[in-house]
Amino acid sequence: MTTLGTPLSHHATKVMLLGSGELGKEVLIALQRLGVETIAVDRYDNAPGQQVAHHARTITMSDPAQLKALIEAERPHLVVPEIEAIATPMLEELEAAGTVRVIPTARAARLTMDREGIRVLAAETLGLPTSPYKFCNSLEELQAAIDAGIGYPCIVKPVMSSSGKGQSKIDGPADVQKAWDYAMAGGRVSHGRVIVEGFIDFDYEITQLTVRSVGADGQIATSFCDPIGHVQVSGDYVESWQPHPMHPAALEKSRQIAKAVTDNLGGQGLFGVELFVKGENVWFSEVSPRPHDTGLVTLCTQHQSEFELHARAILGLPVDTSLRNPGASAVIYGGVEAQGIVFDGVEDALRVPGTDLRLFGKPESFVKRRMGVALARAENVDSARANAKLAAGKVRPRAA
Repeated sequence: MTTLGTPLSHHATKVMLLGSGELGKEVLIALQRLGVETIAVDRYDNAPGQQVAHHARTITMSDPAQLKALIEAERPHLVVPEIEAIATPMLEELEAAGTVRVIPTARAARLTMDREGIRVLAAETLGLPTSPYKFCNSLEELQAAIDAGIGYPCIVKPVMSSSGKGQSKIDGPADVQKAWDYAMAGGRVSHGRVIVEGFIDFDYEITQLTVRSVGADGQIATSFCDPIGHVQVSGDYVESWQPHPMHPAALEKSRQIAKAVTDNLGGQGLFGVELFVKGENVWFSEVSPRPHDTGLVTLCTQHQSEFELHARAILGLPVDTSLRNPGASAVIYGGVEAQGIVFDGVEDALRVPGTDLRLFGKPESFVKRRMGVALARAENVDSARANAKLAAGKVRPRAA
C-alpha cells in the first residue's frame, strides 16, 4: 500500500528530480498533483522545472561530491534522474548504502547514461537485433571501423549526449573528420569516445513507451502505450504523432524487445524505447529510463500522459496507458540567440482547431533550442500533424 504525505510537513513524500527541463517540469507538475513535495535540481538557475517545484537547487550534477552533499542534505525518498549528465556511480553508492532509492534503479541510470552500456546490454547480453556498431576512441579508430565493415552511410554519436547533440550521418570519407569534431563538441561528461553505427534502411522509427508499475497483485507489471511515430533532424525530434500504424507482427516484436530491455533494467517507472522498423523487422536503437521528448504528444492523446504515468509508477500507484484520441506534436524553436525572449502569435496558434501549447520558460534561447511545442488532437493522425505544424508555425519567438 502506498501512503502519500502532505508537502512541507514532517510527513511529506519528497521526490528529487535531477534535471529540470521541459520534461522534468511536466513530471514535477504530475507529482505535485498527487501531493508530493518536489525538489528540482539543474545545472543552471531558473530551469523550467525549478519554476514550479517546491524547492530549486543548482549544482553540477556530474560532480560526485556536489551530488552526494545535496542528496544527504535533502534526504528525498526518491531520486529521479531526468538527464544523462549525472554522476551515476555516486547514485549507485548512495543506493547501496540505503540513503536513497533511485528511479528506476541506479544501475539502470548508469547503463542508459551512455550509449556503450546500453548497446552492449541489448546486443551482447540480451541478443537483441541492433545495427552493426563499433566504439572508437580516436579519429583514426573511427575511420578504421568504417573501413573494416561498418561502411557508408553510417551514424556517429558521442557515447554520452542528449537530444541528438553531437550526432551526424556520414555519407563518405569527406565527412569523417567533420563528424568526429561535431561529436566531440556535442558529448556530455565523457569526451573522446564515440559509437559508429551501420545505417539501417528502415521504413520508420518509433518510440515504444513502456511502463513498469505495481499491479493489483503487488507484483511488477509491464504495460505499453500506443506506438509513437516521429521525425528527427540531426538526431533531434521535431515532430511526433500517436498512434503510428504498424504491422501487428512488428508491434509484437517491438513490445517483446521493449520488455526484454526494461525487465533487465528493473525498477519502476516509464521508459522510452526507440526502435527502427522495416516491414515486420524491428531493431533496438536506444532506451531512456524516463519520459521521452517524442512522448510530449501524450499530453493531448492519452488519458494519462507519459509524465503522469511516470509519476504514478514510481510512487507505486495504478496506471492507465490507454489512448484517448489521435494527436501530434510539433517543436517550436527559439530562432534567436537571446535571454528572456517573448512569443508573438500565441493567440493565432491557439485558434487552430484542437490545439494547445507548452511554452517551456527556458531563460535563454538559441536558434535551435527547443523553446516550446504545439499539440493537436484530431480524428486522425494526418489532421493532427497538419494542425500541430500549423500552430507551431504561428508562434514567433523574438528577442525582447
